[in-house]
Amino acid sequence: MNSPILIALFGLIALALHVTVLAIGAPWLLGYSRCLQARLQGRRGPPTLQVFRDLTRLWRKESMLAENASSVSQIAPLVVFAASATAALLVPSFALGLSTGPASDLILIAGLFSLSRAASALAAMDVGNWFGGLGVSREFLLAFFAEPVLLLVFFTLNLVAGSTNLDHIAELLRTGVLGLRLSLGLALAAMITVALTEMGRLPIGNPSTHLEVTMLHEAETLEFSGRELAFIEAAAMLRFFTWLALLAAIFAPFGIAPAASPFDWPLGLLSFGAKMLLLATALVFFEAGVARMRIFRVPELLGIALMLSMLAVLFLFVSEGYT
Repeated sequence: MNSPILIALFGLIALALHVTVLAIGAPWLLGYSRCLQARLQGRRGPPTLQVFRDLTRLWRKESMLAENASSVSQIAPLVVFAASATAALLVPSFALGLSTGPASDLILIAGLFSLSRAASALAAMDVGNWFGGLGVSREFLLAFFAEPVLLLVFFTLNLVAGSTNLDHIAELLRTGVLGLRLSLGLALAAMITVALTEMGRLPIGNPSTHLEVTMLHEAETLEFSGRELAFIEAAAMLRFFTWLALLAAIFAPFGIAPAASPFDWPLGLLSFGAKMLLLATALVFFEAGVARMRIFRVPELLGIALMLSMLAVLFLFVSEGYT
């Protein structure tokens, strides 16, 4: 089991299983959250597997673009999907030590999210539709406040674990070497706020509506159809899944199996599935009890998250005696 060849082989097999989990789990989890949300609102709602049918239908439809659309409208959706898929590959699910583990850096993951946002913005503004410009302006307004919070959270984790490698951080937290820290609790609260912003969920946004006053990500997709829209929708599903997986890997790493120990994979899969289901359910129940905030109040919420992340860094400097 200690042979480097076997370890590399198990890492590749675990990566292939991780890709399967992403391909099946991301659409299913989003479909589950929509179905549960509808039930809480007293509606029957779409079946859980409706998301798979929607993606299949969009993939088979003919792509229709505006007459003045450039090649940006054709390339950008693929870039959005590729960046989101790469970020999803770098976030561990049921096992640590995947073949992508050495590249699983928090700064790289944040950069991939930014690349996906930039490509989506370029595609939305390519045609000149004012709805797209509206969505892009709101998107970057929130990103302006959210990205510093995310970087401060990652800086906190770097101070705690001595690295920005996600596998290394999750391993230290899984073994309990770092113990319970107030800074991690503050970082968790700040990161949840950023995750809600990036996913466009309540109280920041409402992905289930296309009303002008509530549109964030949705305003950027109105000019797309067919395969381009399928890429964008798949990227949104992966982004939803990745943010929940990122929270689980950092702040609830229990049950993650080593990639070099295939006999522990079933337990890791069960543990990961339970955590993702619990997080998605908690998110839906949270959204059922809150209303959407006015767009100009969201920076105030992100300002609170920024203060929490700064306090997390400050407490670490005080408690660890950094100079």
